[in-house]
Amino acid sequence: MHAVVRDWRSAGVEPKDAALLNYAEKLTHLAAKMEESDLNRLRAVGWDDVAIHDATQIIAYFNYINRIAEGLGVELDAGAPVWGGGKPD
Repeated sequence: MHAVVRDWRSAGVEPKDAALLNYAEKLTHLAAKMEESDLNRLRAVGWDDVAIHDATQIIAYFNYINRIAEGLGVELDAGAPVWGGGKPD
């Protein structure tokens, strides 16, 4: 899992999962550029519309929460463990 978080493109994920990660990345960084072809790429590797809907809800939720935290300057608790053993940014 940590390899996926560090760099999903080199983590050796299955093509179906890579398509979803690519979708998540585009929705996160280029939301205004999303097109029907993005959904079609997910369908082509086996994701159905319910799964795409659920994934989109989760991706959007985390983007929302991250923007709230960034906008309000929320910082990690000093004693909170950092996932993957890294150091907070």
